Amino acid sequence: MTGVPDTPTEKLDRFTAAWSRALLSEALREAPPEAVRALRAGLLPAARGLREALHARTPDASAGRAAGAALVAAGRVDPEAVGRTLECLDAHAACCLGHEGADPAVLRARAVRVGAALATGFAEALRDRTKTEQRAVARAALGAQAQLNEAATQALHESEARFRAVFEGAATGIWIAGPDSTILQVNAAMTRMFGGTEGALLGRRFTELTHPEDSAQIWRLHGDLVDGSREHYRVEKAFTRPDGTVLWTNLTVSLLRDADGRPQYQLALMEDTTERRLLNLRLRYEATHDALTGLPNRTLFFERLEKAVAAGDGQRFGLCYLDLDGFKTVNDSLGHQAGDRLLVEVADRLQACATAPGEMVARLGGDEFVALTTGPDTRRGVDELAERIMNALATPVRIDGRELAVRGSIGIVEGPAGERGAAEVLRSADITMYRAKSAGGNRFEVADPEADARAICRHGLTTAMPAALENGEFFIEYQPLVRLQDGSVGGAEALVRWLHPRQGVVGPDRFIPLAERTGLIVPLGRWVLEQAVRQAREWNGALRVNVNLSPCQLTDPGLVRDTARILEDAGLPPEALCLEITESALVGAEDEVLRPLRTLSDMGVEIALDDFGTGYSNLAGLRRLPVSVLKLDRSFTRGIRSSPADPVDVKIVEGVVRLARNLGLSVTVEGVETAAQADRLRKLGCDTAQGWYYARPGPPERLHDLALADAC
Repeated sequence: MTGVPDTPTEKLDRFTAAWSRALLSEALREAPPEAVRALRAGLLPAARGLREALHARTPDASAGRAAGAALVAAGRVDPEAVGRTLECLDAHAACCLGHEGADPAVLRARAVRVGAALATGFAEALRDRTKTEQRAVARAALGAQAQLNEAATQALHESEARFRAVFEGAATGIWIAGPDSTILQVNAAMTRMFGGTEGALLGRRFTELTHPEDSAQIWRLHGDLVDGSREHYRVEKAFTRPDGTVLWTNLTVSLLRDADGRPQYQLALMEDTTERRLLNLRLRYEATHDALTGLPNRTLFFERLEKAVAAGDGQRFGLCYLDLDGFKTVNDSLGHQAGDRLLVEVADRLQACATAPGEMVARLGGDEFVALTTGPDTRRGVDELAERIMNALATPVRIDGRELAVRGSIGIVEGPAGERGAAEVLRSADITMYRAKSAGGNRFEVADPEADARAICRHGLTTAMPAALENGEFFIEYQPLVRLQDGSVGGAEALVRWLHPRQGVVGPDRFIPLAERTGLIVPLGRWVLEQAVRQAREWNGALRVNVNLSPCQLTDPGLVRDTARILEDAGLPPEALCLEITESALVGAEDEVLRPLRTLSDMGVEIALDDFGTGYSNLAGLRRLPVSVLKLDRSFTRGIRSSPADPVDVKIVEGVVRLARNLGLSVTVEGVETAAQADRLRKLGCDTAQGWYYARPGPPERLHDLALADAC
C-alpha cells in the first residue's frame, strides 16, 4: 500500500474486474484465463461509458444502452446478468464515486437512471438476437416444407436435418401446431420455459392457454391466422406454468402452408421476458418511489395528479400539501439520522390516513408531503383528510428516548377536474401551505385565488429584483423636512421607488420586505445611500439627507466602511447625513447590533429613531441608543389634525417632546397634512415636520426649488 489515491484508470480496471467476476457463474469461475481476459476486454469500453455516465450531471442514456448490448455480445443473455450488473453498478457508485465527494442521493438517482437505460439496451440487443434466431428457424422450416417431391428425397432429409438442428438448439422456445392449433412438437427451450415437462403443452390447443391478462386483440389476431387471412402476428402474452407461476413472453406465431397454399402448420416462436419484465418493474418502482420512506415520489405523484385534474366531467380532486414545522431544528440538533427516522414515522402515519379508494400519499422531498383524494365529491373529503393528518401528527414521535413534538402546516386545494393544470394546482397548494405557516403553523388553510395572485405577484417581484437593480429600474424621490420655527426646508428624506416595466411604479411597502427576506436589501440600501449622498452633494451640503436603514443592514459587516467611503467619494461631511432606523429594530438590541450605529454616530452621522412610540421603548433603553433624533410616528399626530385636537394625542406629543429635551434629542413629526396641525405641533415644541401639507415625495429638482424659495 503506497497511500497514493487510485488513478481513474485503476478505478476503471477495478470496476471492470468486479463486473466480470459478478457475471461469471460458479461453473465458469474456473474458466481459462484467456476467456476471463477476453470477457474483461469486451466489457472495458462499456465499463468506461458507465463510469462517465455516473460522473455526468445528466447521465448519458446511450452509455447504459451500450452496456446492456455488451452483455448480450459477451454471451451473458440470462436476466441474472442484468441484475448482477446493476448490483455492481450500485456498489461502485456508493463505494468509489461516493469517496470522490459526490452526494450519495444524487449518485443513487444517477445509478437508477443508468440502470434503466442498461436494461433497455439489454432488452433491445436480446430482441435483435432472438429475431435473428427466429428468422433462421422460419427459413429452415420453410425450406423443409418446400422439399416435397419424390425427386428431392435426399434434399428433403438434409433440409429436415437442418431444421431439426435449429429446432432443438435454439435458445428461443418453439412449438409446431396443427391447423386447429393443437400443439404437436415443442423444443427443449420451450419445455424449460414451462417447467421442464412436455406434457404441459403437447396435445393441447393454443386457444386453451389463456391468461387473465390476455387482451382481446391476441385472440382476434390468432383467429385471423387460423382462417388463413393473416400470415403471422407478434404479441406480448402471459402463460400460467404448471406450478402456478406466470411466464411472460414475446410470442410470434406464423402460418405454414402446403404446396397448394392450404394452412398446414402453425409455428410459434417464444422469447421468455419474465425476468426482464420484473427487472423493469423494479427499476420503475425505484424511479417512482422514495428510497427512505417507500412512498410514491414527486414523479409518480405528478403523474397521478395530472390524471386527476384531467378526469372527465363530474370528477373532482382535493390536494393537501404538508410541510413539517421546525424539521430543520431536529436535523441540526439531533442529526440527520434522527431526522430520517422522524420522516419515516411521519410517512407511516400519513399512509394510515389515506386508505380510501382514490386517496394517495407521496413525499415530494425533504420534509414536504402531499395527500391526494379524487372522486365525484371531494369538498368535504379533503377537509376530513387534512384533519386526519393533523390528528395523526399530534402524537409525539419517540426517537432515542426523546419525545419529539411533530407539527405541520397544510395548504389545501380542491376543485373540479378539467379547469387547471397539475403544475398550477401544486403551486397553489404550496402557496397556501406557506400562508398557513406564516399564520403560526400547526394548521391548515384553504386556497384563495386572490391570496394566490398576491403571492405569485410577490414571487415575480422577488425574482425580478436583482435584474431591476442591475438595469437601473429603481429611482429615488425626496420629501422635504421642514423646520417648524420658520418654515424653511432643512433637509429631505430619500424614498426609493421601483419603475417596473409592466406594473409601473411599485411602492417600497411592496418590495422592501421582499428585499429584506432575500438579502437584496444590502446592495439595494447601499445603492440608495450612494444616490442620496451624491444628491446632497449637488445641493452643496445645504440640505441634510435622511436615508432609511433596514434592520438587516445592521448585520452587514461592511456598513460602516461603505458609508464612510460613500461620504468621502462625494466629498460630503458626515453631519449632512442622517440614517433612520425603526424603533422596533433597536428595542432590546444587543451591543453587537448597536456597535456600527455608535461608530457612525461618533463619525458625525446623525441617527434618527423612526416610528417612535410603536416599539415600546422605555427610558432606560433610550439612553443606551446612539440616536440624536426621535421621529414620532404619524399615528400620534393624526388626532392633532382635528379640531379640537384629541387631548390624549396632545398629551403624548407633549410627553415625547419633554422626554427628548431631557435626553438632548430633537423631535421630527410625520404625517403633517394641515396648517393648523403644523401650528399645534410647533407650539408643542416639535422641531421638524414632514408631510403632504408641505410637499409629496418628488424628484430632487422640486425640493431644490422649495429650498430656493425659502432663501428668497
